Amino acid sequence: MTVKLGVIGAGIVGTLRAQSIRENPTTELVAVADTDIEQAQRAAQGTQAQIFADYRQLLESSLDAVIVSSPLPLHEEHVSTALGAEKHVLCEKPLSNTVGSCRRILTLASTVNAHLAVGFNHRYYPSIKFLKQAVEEGRIGTLDHLRIFGGHDGLANFRSDWQYRAPESGGGAMMDVGIHMTDLAHYLLGDVTEVYGVASNRIWKVVGSEDNALAILKNPEGIPALYQATWTEWKGYRFYVEAYGDLGMVRGYYAPMFNLLVTQTKPGGPRKRTIKLYPEIILRERFKSWTSTALISFREELQDFLKVLAGDDNVPLADGVAGLRAMEIADAVYRSTASGKAVTLEAQ
Repeated sequence: MTVKLGVIGAGIVGTLRAQSIRENPTTELVAVADTDIEQAQRAAQGTQAQIFADYRQLLESSLDAVIVSSPLPLHEEHVSTALGAEKHVLCEKPLSNTVGSCRRILTLASTVNAHLAVGFNHRYYPSIKFLKQAVEEGRIGTLDHLRIFGGHDGLANFRSDWQYRAPESGGGAMMDVGIHMTDLAHYLLGDVTEVYGVASNRIWKVVGSEDNALAILKNPEGIPALYQATWTEWKGYRFYVEAYGDLGMVRGYYAPMFNLLVTQTKPGGPRKRTIKLYPEIILRERFKSWTSTALISFREELQDFLKVLAGDDNVPLADGVAGLRAMEIADAVYRSTASGKAVTLEAQ
């Protein structure tokens, strides 16, 4: 059966999301909505998709699900209206720009016959998949702690100023690349229930938007993650996750995409180092940019979204609860900064 999808928001990410729908043999792109009609038309190229300036008209068309990739300040309205129309929703990260907004969305989602997922596509990056598998297979022994870093060199990376203004974006580096990192901490630790952090904006000095956020995140078993989100990574965009156990460590890195695996038979014993490279990704990005890697992750994420709609939820796809948790972790860093104390989150 063909699943009919619409896309709300036809910017760079929305256009890539639309492409992933067009390329999937079991889905059909039936509508695209954007206030910029030309952008919507570009996203729908090669299809018979209807084009709308008003997303409400899109929701009135014959479709099963929508991907929301509109500007963050509009997420709550767009996601809530779609859920209210009982359309399944895959929302681009973050789910919304405040914890309260995310909770309202989840409350609504619990009352309707529709699925809600959140587009944390870094879960699908090959280096992260390799890392998670290595941890789950026990290749580094018993997990002891994580190190998680994500950042770039600041405001020149944004196409619109709403993306870094706190009233619209919800915050700074943590709400940008850092929200992927909070999700990965939650994803790899199972949950995060204690947060101690410090956020600062001494460099770019955008009111309410941190340049740097550093934190210790703990799961219910006390396993910590050392976390940093930054807009002062002067070497340029990159992120990595490192998992350390008693029998080794594994690193997942981007960009460029690679893994490092170090194993030993006992703590301090002889070590074996294995480096896994992804030359096809590195070469492709050299000619087609980072969007080619994002597109592949979107294809995989869409396929898992379809599995969930078919009743199979044993997939890496982030659900609405994960979307809320990522925001709760970020909010806890802000609260910890203000109080100077650790913040406890209720276990999920």
